[in-house]
Amino acid sequence: MGKAEEISTTKYLIHAQINANGIVEKPDVVGAIFGQTEGLLSNDLDLRELQKTGRIGRIKVNITSRGGRSKGEIVIPSSLDRVETAILAASLETINRVGPCEAYIQVSKVEDVRAVKRKKVVDRAKEIYAGMMDEVTPESLKMIEEVKEAMRIHEITDFGDEKLPAGPNVHTSDAILVVEGRSDVLNLLKHGIKNAIAVEGVSVPKTVADLTRKKTVTAFVDGDRGGELILKELLQVGEIDYVTRAPRGKEVEDLGKDEIMVALRDKMPIEQMFHDLGIKVEPKSEDKMVVLKNILTELEGSGNAEILDDALNILKEVKVENLYDELKKINNHPYAVVFDGVVSQRLLDIAHEKGIKHIVAIRSGEIVKKPEKVKLITR
Repeated sequence: MGKAEEISTTKYLIHAQINANGIVEKPDVVGAIFGQTEGLLSNDLDLRELQKTGRIGRIKVNITSRGGRSKGEIVIPSSLDRVETAILAASLETINRVGPCEAYIQVSKVEDVRAVKRKKVVDRAKEIYAGMMDEVTPESLKMIEEVKEAMRIHEITDFGDEKLPAGPNVHTSDAILVVEGRSDVLNLLKHGIKNAIAVEGVSVPKTVADLTRKKTVTAFVDGDRGGELILKELLQVGEIDYVTRAPRGKEVEDLGKDEIMVALRDKMPIEQMFHDLGIKVEPKSEDKMVVLKNILTELEGSGNAEILDDALNILKEVKVENLYDELKKINNHPYAVVFDGVVSQRLLDIAHEKGIKHIVAIRSGEIVKKPEKVKLITR
């Protein structure tokens, strides 16, 4: 077998280290390899037969002697599969004599020649590409960008009666992104995101509001005051599932691919928004009762109370025994109180005095006079 043919068919290179207690030469080592592995494995893995059929290449031995001892490296090219190559490599370690000398062979590694070739291909491709880019003039780059921009614009569709800018997948995708404007949709298209639709202003169109009831919706808003206003409007007229924002002070249309991916990865469920974003958005009235009852369920057995504002954000969390005193001194317009306890007359009176709209508790005690403007909710 010629050298070029051997290189082209080799899949793996078995590298092994040899140490011998005496002076040995290359023919001694090769002879020991063939002689001491003969009959050890099946006929399919007999070294002589494998070499005859070209499934292993020429055994290479590089050995030196010094001070009455010999050491060196053995390299065996293999075109066998991975398992067969591993078995063949392990068989080398059974050799314990070379000529008249005691010897020890240990496999140091099995090198995947194809992986090395692939790395060379990648490295060379990088060099070729870099050379190609060096030849591209600024005018050419500008022309390329103009073509790409034209293609992105071509992909934008008009969605709904309001003809809102949208990616081509908004019609078919189960999940969509709601953004502020056309430029946001274009930027997302640039980075391969085709399921965005723009509201085109602070007021949310009916088309978008209807979409939020049919699809899983992520509001992707700018990191400024405008983004906050759009988010508030979306929460009032639509049903948003997740929220994410551009970094503070940035707009979605200015984000690079990495920033977009980070923002989408870090999207939060709408339930977390009230606490985590610090944006006061008043839920629909029918939803407030559900939220208040859920809070009561969470508090049950804790002995705690939560004083909430009109967006159901927590103003104060206290122990039930301290609730009355806390309500007496609170001045920041509480909307509701939810607590793990029993509603008393004096608690209702202080709630009425402070303008609290809802008292939610486990049960009610003896109430003589219930204020008209305070709604009492118990289990």
